[in-house]
Amino acid sequence: MTGASAHPSSLAGLTSLMVMAMGMPMMVFYAIGMLGPELVADLAISREQLGWLTASTFGLAAILSPWAGALVQRIGSRTGLTALFLLVGLSFSLMAVLPGFGGLVTALLFCGVAQSLANPATNQAIAHTVPAARKAGVVGLKQSGVQASALLAGVALPPLVVLWGWRGALAVWVPLALLMAVSVARLVPASPAADRPPALSVQLPNSWLATLMAIQLCAGLALSSFMTFLGVYADQLGISARAIGALVACFGIMGILSRVLLTPLGSRLRDESALLGALFVLASVALAAMRQASAEQHWLVWVGVIGMGLTVVATNAIAMSMLLRDQRFGAAAASAAMLSVGFFGGFALGPPAFGWLLAREGFAVAWLGLIAILLTGGFLCLLLWHLRKEVPGHIHE
Repeated sequence: MTGASAHPSSLAGLTSLMVMAMGMPMMVFYAIGMLGPELVADLAISREQLGWLTASTFGLAAILSPWAGALVQRIGSRTGLTALFLLVGLSFSLMAVLPGFGGLVTALLFCGVAQSLANPATNQAIAHTVPAARKAGVVGLKQSGVQASALLAGVALPPLVVLWGWRGALAVWVPLALLMAVSVARLVPASPAADRPPALSVQLPNSWLATLMAIQLCAGLALSSFMTFLGVYADQLGISARAIGALVACFGIMGILSRVLLTPLGSRLRDESALLGALFVLASVALAAMRQASAEQHWLVWVGVIGMGLTVVATNAIAMSMLLRDQRFGAAAASAAMLSVGFFGGFALGPPAFGWLLAREGFAVAWLGLIAILLTGGFLCLLLWHLRKEVPGHIHE
């Protein structure tokens, strides 16, 4: 079905499914950030150990991602997306029943497998079924599913936790994951056999893709650390649990807006690299403002949340759109999988490193570390802009 165009009604259904495929594996990430104080108390762990919960799921996702693209090409988007939703349902079920810190880490591993499939499966489905003129918009919408899960977590989890505790609040999402798995067969066409490689293989990234992977590593380091420890930081400043939920929801809303609006904007530029660099710099300014927050100045935490949501969150969607616009980065599923190695690698490494720094130097120095990472990402965007400028005849897909 390569090159086929979806009917408008089926395109709407496909886009909705793509949003869910991106959002559901990420739900637990925002849950950890928001429920941090409860997890620390209930599991009798230190606040620094929260970082290892995030690392368990995204570390596995980063390890599997190089092969996930080839796997999706071989089994097809339909099978890949069905497996994704079933794995999410299994992970959330295990989180509800397995005891202790080790049980939670084990359950999160299945979400890591699902996470590795998300970008390759959704990108391949878009590449095969969505008209070229609509690709950037659909990518922006499906990537906004990650932030939609933050909005949903911020709004729904606080009252659910009051009713059933944090385990029951996570178990609520299992039926939805199963419903999505059933919906895949109706909304996603089967991939033609000709598109399927005979064996799983990993293609090394070229210089463009390698630089974009490094940029996404910086984005993953900053975003994962920021969200994992946002709840603990806010709680330390005396912000209530309900307000922490509102912060996470606000982050989700800002992220949706940035991805939906900035991804099509980037596709109209000759080179999105400059836009990416500007977003990294603006994110560092927002984080510098949040670093000045105190028990008397909670509003600076909101500045940080809004600023991070409107800037660095959009960089992953813009990067994914770049892959679909210019095939010189590589094939849709394979390049998306390799880009995910950088992004998920950042998610795996960031929280434990931030927690280590937090335990020794406190939040003030830990936030400075994230600011340095964001500025490094901005520099790498400038490097990518120079690399692409050297090659004439930029291809728009």
